[in-house]
Amino acid sequence: MRNYVIRRLILMIPTLFVVTVVVFLLIRMMPGNVIELMVMEHSQEQAGEVNLDIAAVEAMLGLDKPWYVQYREWIGNLLQGDLGLSLWTERSVNEDIAARLPITFELGFLSFLIAQLVAFPIGIYSAIRQETLGDYLGRAFAILSLATPAFWLATMLMVFPSIWWGWSPAAVYIPLVENPGGNLIQFTIPAILLGTAMSATTMRMLRTTMLEVLRQDYVRTAWSKGLKERIVIIRHGLRNAMIPVITIISGQIPIMIGGTVIIEQIFALPGMGRLFLEAIVTRDYPYISALNLILAVVGLLLILLCDLSYAWLDPRVRYK
Repeated sequence: MRNYVIRRLILMIPTLFVVTVVVFLLIRMMPGNVIELMVMEHSQEQAGEVNLDIAAVEAMLGLDKPWYVQYREWIGNLLQGDLGLSLWTERSVNEDIAARLPITFELGFLSFLIAQLVAFPIGIYSAIRQETLGDYLGRAFAILSLATPAFWLATMLMVFPSIWWGWSPAAVYIPLVENPGGNLIQFTIPAILLGTAMSATTMRMLRTTMLEVLRQDYVRTAWSKGLKERIVIIRHGLRNAMIPVITIISGQIPIMIGGTVIIEQIFALPGMGRLFLEAIVTRDYPYISALNLILAVVGLLLILLCDLSYAWLDPRVRYK
């Protein structure tokens, strides 16, 4: 097992190298580079008079160098723990990400928790009570959650309660350390929206795998021995049905981080998703490269943890 983990960690290095190179190139190939945006902003501030020395700005930002030289410098700084400075504000990327990461983590954790609390009870109940009213309601809820965009619901919750009752969610972020109760209230609605959307796929997969497992001979044997339903479902059914479900859940977490972009924008949460959107709009290359690197690392580590969990769930799986 240890040798397997070491090999997988070593293989992450070339994968991350390819990801960072591709992102580094693609963001510089996007229409409208950062210099053009700076010229546009400067012209608006100066009422149409543009006196900006473009060559000097490129040299100051280091964008006059070939892309591979820029990449080499970025990797050199990365190996020293420095993700660079913003091209617009010259703020430290490390500090901004460190300040915004807990916000996205809190939203993601609450959403993940709600998703599992919704998906597992409904998915299991739908499987063990197949073709009943509860099963039909659970499946309808899953389809409705899949078909309804979370950002649309978020927009409706921001607009209509303010029109009908004069109430709207807090428009200013409430730090957890200053007001834990207010912070939790502020995160409740966006977490429920994201969690419900995430739960649908897990719910449907869990129901499908549970139905397949419950038809196996060893489950019929457990029933014939007179074991309690709770023991048969959890010990013999759920554990053996979890491998595909774990795969689905591990793939949802990086997507969930990206999915917080619109939710954070709607609910005015200054997290990584909102920072990512702002960086793309302003073509702030250091932020884009750093955030994509973090997403890639999180995704690769989750895939590794997912593979390791197979051995714990199924004794027949062995890693050497």
